[in-house]
Amino acid sequence: MAEAQRSASVERKTKETAIAVSLSVDGTGQFDIATGVGFFDHMLEQLSRHSLIDMTIKADGDLHIDDHHTVEDVGIAIGQALDKALGDRRGITRYASLDLAMDETLTRAAVDVSGRPYLIWSVQFPSQKIGTFDTELFREFFHALAQNAGITLHITNHYGANSHHIAETCFKAVARVLRMATETDPRQAGVVPSTKGSLKG
Repeated sequence: MAEAQRSASVERKTKETAIAVSLSVDGTGQFDIATGVGFFDHMLEQLSRHSLIDMTIKADGDLHIDDHHTVEDVGIAIGQALDKALGDRRGITRYASLDLAMDETLTRAAVDVSGRPYLIWSVQFPSQKIGTFDTELFREFFHALAQNAGITLHITNHYGANSHHIAETCFKAVARVLRMATETDPRQAGVVPSTKGSLKG
C-alpha cells in the first residue's frame, strides 16, 4: 500500500454528539480542530503536530451536560479513522516507545499497532481539573482511541507536579510513538510485521 493512500474520514452521529474526523497518516502535522472544548482542542493539536498526522476534527456535542461524551466520541472517531487509514498495516514499523520530558514532568508511552486493543493507563493528576476540564476524561479519550484504532497503548507518568504538563506529555508522547510505529520500515516494505501474517486482531 502506498503511503499516499494512508488517509481516511469518519463521521459518527449519535443523540449525544456529531463527530467528523479526517486524517492523513503521512502528513506534516497540520490540523484544523474544533470540538467546543478548549483545552481538549489544545491537546489534540499536540497529538497532530507531533505525530505528523494531519487531522481535521469537528465535533458538536452535548456540552451543556458535560465534556464526557464529546471527548470519548472524538477518541472513538480518531481511532476508527486511524484503523481505516492503516488498512492491513503492511510495511509498518509496528512498535515504538519513548520517554518524553516537559519541565518537571516525565511521561512514557509505548505502542504496538497490533490489531489488539488494550490500554494501560498509569497516570495520576494532582488536580481534578485543568481550568474547567476534568482530568479523568483523558483516560476515557485514550481508551476510546486504543479500542477503536486496534492498538495496544501503555502510558505511564513517571513524575510531575503540574497537571497541564502531565496531560501535555501524555499527548506528545503518544503522538511520537504513533509517528514512529506507523512509519514504513524500509527493510520490510509490503510485509505485514507479524509471524501470523495479520495485524487485524
